[in-house]
Amino acid sequence: MPTDLELPPASLKSGNSAPRWAQIGLFSSTSKRTVILSLLLFLLTVGLYNSVVHNGFINLDDNLYVTDNPNVKAGLHWTSVKWALTTCEQANWHPLTWLSHALDWQLFNKNAGGHHYVSLLWHAMDAVLLFLLLQSATGFTWRSWIVAALFAVHPANVESVAWVAERKNVLSMFFFLLAMLVYGWYARRPSLRRYSLVPLLFALGLMAKPQVITLPCVLLLWDYWPLQRFGSHADGATEPAFARASFSRLVLEKTPLFLLAAADAVITMYAQRRGLAVRTFEEYSLYGRLGNCIVAYARYVGHCFWPFHLSPSYSHPGNAIPLWQVVLSSVFLVCATAFVLASRKRYLQVGWLWFLGTLVPMIGIVQVGDQAMADRYAYIPFLGLFWMATWGISEASRAWHMSRRWLAVPACLSLLTLALLSQKLVSYWHDSEALWDYALTVDHDDFMAHMNRGRILILENRPQEAIREFQIAQAFHQYPAGEVLRFAGYEMRFGHSDDAAARCRKVLETTQDPHMRAIAWTDLGVANMTLNKLPEAKDDFEQALQADPATPGAILGMGIMAERRGDFEGAVASFNRALKMEPNDLGYFLLATALEKSGRKAEASDAFAQAQRLSPNLKEVVQRAHELLP
Repeated sequence: MPTDLELPPASLKSGNSAPRWAQIGLFSSTSKRTVILSLLLFLLTVGLYNSVVHNGFINLDDNLYVTDNPNVKAGLHWTSVKWALTTCEQANWHPLTWLSHALDWQLFNKNAGGHHYVSLLWHAMDAVLLFLLLQSATGFTWRSWIVAALFAVHPANVESVAWVAERKNVLSMFFFLLAMLVYGWYARRPSLRRYSLVPLLFALGLMAKPQVITLPCVLLLWDYWPLQRFGSHADGATEPAFARASFSRLVLEKTPLFLLAAADAVITMYAQRRGLAVRTFEEYSLYGRLGNCIVAYARYVGHCFWPFHLSPSYSHPGNAIPLWQVVLSSVFLVCATAFVLASRKRYLQVGWLWFLGTLVPMIGIVQVGDQAMADRYAYIPFLGLFWMATWGISEASRAWHMSRRWLAVPACLSLLTLALLSQKLVSYWHDSEALWDYALTVDHDDFMAHMNRGRILILENRPQEAIREFQIAQAFHQYPAGEVLRFAGYEMRFGHSDDAAARCRKVLETTQDPHMRAIAWTDLGVANMTLNKLPEAKDDFEQALQADPATPGAILGMGIMAERRGDFEGAVASFNRALKMEPNDLGYFLLATALEKSGRKAEASDAFAQAQRLSPNLKEVVQRAHELLP
């Protein structure tokens, strides 16, 4: 008896024989098998990742997104909603992600297991939605389930599930897939009412993460295969399952989606530039960017089919990427593209274009951050490769008259192997130290791993070892000005003021950005002040205010200089001015000391209470103040 594995997609019709609810495109079958397979997929995903509940927060953005973010820790209420809708914090505009984290904190507080489990549930739902989407669009149940299972267990997706700060990936994917499901419902019987849900879901996906920005182009590919909407009804001998239209009509149909994508692109670029995440061409040349793009595409394909030695960070080679890697990768990509186009197999063509196209926003033409590539970026693109392999093997077995039972064995072995690799990777995400120690076993020259390991050592009060890690990181990579100044801050904090001053001078030699120069002059002033070079420190703070008059640190520095001269009223005025711009515990403590020395004890007590309220570690603030005011 033939099964649906042997039925071509054309068998998926919109006739009246099926129940009305089965024709909306969300399900292609009313059988119990669909429900059972969906439940099995969900349980498989949850079972594989269940150990993630024992993992903690990671020092890679988890602190910035959750544990040290006061707006998220305030919980879910109207103030947090307003903040989420208007902030570009962390160089992104993704209000839905912020609200998701705020809700998690309200439910679980600092229990990392709860945050992790929510991400796991989103990933499990994504896997089920993917299965239902492919089944409804193609009519193939088992092929669709295999693709969804590959997505569920593939090691490249561990990063998206086991990293709390990457909630945006699993959340945006949910709305991306749901929009595609609803689009299939619309394509069966087009109407404005049905279509209106697609832009709404797309907008929600963009509000979780802009990675889904390619949806309009993805839907055009989806029209080509598997919906086969290109052309007129007369082109086919049988009534098509999905309404056909001309190419121009299909493009016009996506206009609202293209407008949403364009608006989100503008917002994203604004947020990333404001957050200083976009790298300049001085940092990464055109050759460095294009060369890395080509090599990264080839590496992604390798990671899909040979997912060993995956890492939480892949350091960008900068402008010194070997030419032989670029040439070899180019040859591979050209040959692969020629092969899929020559094959005339729509599932191969669409799968390959899906992979290439959905990676474009993250491939590094516009370089954001210092990574060459990232496993999280493959969350959507790998779907194209998954169905290319699944459909290709299934079609080949039919052509060779192989029994489908023989395919079940290698399929199960492949899923089991991927699951075991994923479980091992989940264990590395248990804590920051385990993660970065593992990353250095993959690539000992990974400057991002050395930098993050240094941050762990800072928290463990091992400053000398931390500074060595930062020095190793800088030996492998020319960091942007902001990161160099962060290293300088660590060095000043632990008594290496001469080294910190040298870093600040280096930044002043290499950047003309007024904001960066103001911060560098300020840090240089602090370094000189701790070295008791007071005239130089005063000149540094004045230079900072010339570069940017609204630099709170420089104003605070001028207040410290005034207090050291005995001008307590002048110090109070400077401290108050700086605190209006940027309230912080050190500023309030310094204000309290100046007020007390000027005889205003009641005001000093209020300022000290503010410092206590804002400070997570008042003892450290007092120590820092004594270093600045000996």
